[in-house]
Amino acid sequence: MNVDPEKAAAKVEHVGKTYYFCAPGCAKRFLQAPEKYLQPVKTQTAPSGLVNLHSTSRSSAAAAAPATKHANHEVSVVPAAVEAKRKRTSEDTSAGDKQARYTCPMHPQIVQIGPGSCPICGMALEPMDVFAEVEADPEYDSMRLRFWVSAALSAPLLVLAMSGEALGLHVAPAILPWIEFVLATPVVLWGGWPFFQRFWASLIDRSPNMFTLIGLGTGAAYLDSVIATIFPQIFPASFRDMHGGAPVYFEAAAVITTLVLLGQVLELRARQRTSGAIRALLNLAPQQAHRIAGDGSEKDISLSEVQPGDRLRVRPGERIPVDGTIREGASAVDESMVTGEPMPVDKVAGDKVIGGTLNASGSFVMEAKRVGSETMLAQIVKLVSEAQRSRAPMQRLADRVAAYFVPTVIATAVLAFLGWMLFGPEPRFAHALVAAVSVLIIACPCALGLATPMSIMVAVGRGAHAGVLVRNAEALEMLAKVDTLVVDKTGTLTEGKPRVISVNMFEGSALHEDELLSLAASIEHSSEHPLARAIVSAAQAKRLPLFAVSDFRSTAGSGVEGRVSGRKILAGAAGLLREREVDIPRGVNPNFLIPESSASSVFIAVDRRAVGALLLADRVKASTPDAVRALQEDGVRLVMVTGDRGSAAKSVASELGIEQVEAEVQPNEKAEVVRWLQKQGRIVAMAGDGINDAPALAAADVGIAMGTGTDVAIESAGIVLVKGDLRGIVRARRLSRATIRNIRQNLAFAFLYNTLGIPIAAGAFYLLFGWLLSPMLASAAMSFSSVSVIANALRLRKAGL
Repeated sequence: MNVDPEKAAAKVEHVGKTYYFCAPGCAKRFLQAPEKYLQPVKTQTAPSGLVNLHSTSRSSAAAAAPATKHANHEVSVVPAAVEAKRKRTSEDTSAGDKQARYTCPMHPQIVQIGPGSCPICGMALEPMDVFAEVEADPEYDSMRLRFWVSAALSAPLLVLAMSGEALGLHVAPAILPWIEFVLATPVVLWGGWPFFQRFWASLIDRSPNMFTLIGLGTGAAYLDSVIATIFPQIFPASFRDMHGGAPVYFEAAAVITTLVLLGQVLELRARQRTSGAIRALLNLAPQQAHRIAGDGSEKDISLSEVQPGDRLRVRPGERIPVDGTIREGASAVDESMVTGEPMPVDKVAGDKVIGGTLNASGSFVMEAKRVGSETMLAQIVKLVSEAQRSRAPMQRLADRVAAYFVPTVIATAVLAFLGWMLFGPEPRFAHALVAAVSVLIIACPCALGLATPMSIMVAVGRGAHAGVLVRNAEALEMLAKVDTLVVDKTGTLTEGKPRVISVNMFEGSALHEDELLSLAASIEHSSEHPLARAIVSAAQAKRLPLFAVSDFRSTAGSGVEGRVSGRKILAGAAGLLREREVDIPRGVNPNFLIPESSASSVFIAVDRRAVGALLLADRVKASTPDAVRALQEDGVRLVMVTGDRGSAAKSVASELGIEQVEAEVQPNEKAEVVRWLQKQGRIVAMAGDGINDAPALAAADVGIAMGTGTDVAIESAGIVLVKGDLRGIVRARRLSRATIRNIRQNLAFAFLYNTLGIPIAAGAFYLLFGWLLSPMLASAAMSFSSVSVIANALRLRKAGL
């Protein structure tokens, strides 16, 4: 198999080259013995017009990269310079060529420059990238034109052939076949030409598909009719009527072609709707921004002109143009388009804002941080597009069936033809041809092939609107089966940053609580420690004054000291006060000295006298208790795994009702905990947000990253929760169940349809019930099955999460 560097599960640097792998296990085996796998092999060439995934034509240098084999897989070897060039070229292409790459919805490994059809299944390819404006679809336009012309010609043909005499249309028997020939020929040869092209390609590529059956069915009916019209005398006398003419099936060939065209038009139109969720997200971004120049003047510029560092004004009711940070002003921002939460979020100076979200109230000035393809909105669109093209494990069943399905159908059609020719009533040839063509038409496996990818595409778009980004279909399918959730504490269950929860004054202190907090914040303002920043933030939130500091000194791991307004201030752990011979008064709460909860203590001494202590804690997120309760009620076992100390972990676990806790765990040990649970037969999901969570996220059956976390955590996960709260997992599990249920409905319908349709079309029930299906009805039923599968998949857009 070829490995796309942009989608590789792992990469390894070796002797100045980058090697890409389809799975982390393959990368591990490669690292153990690189020379074993570095044997040059002949790179497979993609079919005509196609591009190997690891070397698309966006970069000629990348296409020239050598390939090596490893662990029965083919990998691409790309020097660092080539990789950088590919990245630049890819960015240029995605920005400038809006229809560069097309892919098959059923076979995402097929990538082609420009529109066309899939060499495996024959379906029309669709763009890999979605743009805000609706792009012209040449395939849809072509099929629609062919359908309307074919319908206009097939209608009189059908009337003439089926009920001409009943309507008083008396046409000479010798002339009637020629009239039908004139009407049917443009329908079959022009209207159905794309089907015959795909039929021929399926033979050349030895990849039988639905168009193999359509080509055989309509081609056989049309050719037989042409021969019967031009050379009726070559048919046996028993085949000819009293006028010497042989039976023709022009109306069947034409109407079948027209109905298949109708099915293609409806299918292409429905497939366009599956990208509606992504297009709706893209349309959230405004087209212009108000840039503030150095002299304070404002100018409206195109969104593409915004650069990092630009100062932009956002007025009430406008959408925020790019990701950035508020510098002046405050507002309430509606972030529901990325978080799924309906309540606006209050934003003040220093807070981050997301491009595309709605500024609900006040005006503010922001500094642009991430623009273009780097914005969260653009990344969401990229993730959703890639996930829509990923394949769920349930698709393998359909693939295995389809591999044997077309040859079996052709064999069934041949048997049906022979059976009617040998044992059927007169006219035997007519009955045999009708039965064979009906089998070929009704058995087209398009419904079977569409069952899974259509549901996945719609579900991924629905998840994006609910703040659940699905990075691959396998994770979406597996999530419904998860029975154990391993969660990190800091940043996942908790907010991930300490806050001052209480200011405690010692007996005999002459200071007020606000005075103590003001002095503490003044001395801590020069420190970069997280606890110091929390103390400063607490003082700023209460609008307390911060004073100048002199003689500042920091002791790593202990605290800080200096002079504030002429007074000697000491802030830190109890041990630092003892080192400075500062006594802590008796009767002080022992939890200040050795916190048994998740809190930390900072003691404050003024002029060598301990006057109070600040208690700081990483608060549990407000949404966490409800999410934990909902997951437990759903039968999910929660296991907290954290690198924090035991007392802090147990305190949070006790507050949330989590029974199993693994504390003081190293990053590599988190992955071992996941594997240990898997060995017990449990299906494990891991939720985390930090670099230290990445190994466990990759090891879990489903990795779930908080959207507020690090890039490496997000890249290691199969599902990303945009807002970073566990309620997203509850929504994701509902989406997973709805998707699996929808896929099963589609597969069941497709299997049932073919199981019942083929015997009826072959005439198996003719002797019992007199059932004999005409090719035209078979074609209508085939088209209906495909459209029904797509319509059922589209119901996921309204799934309640």
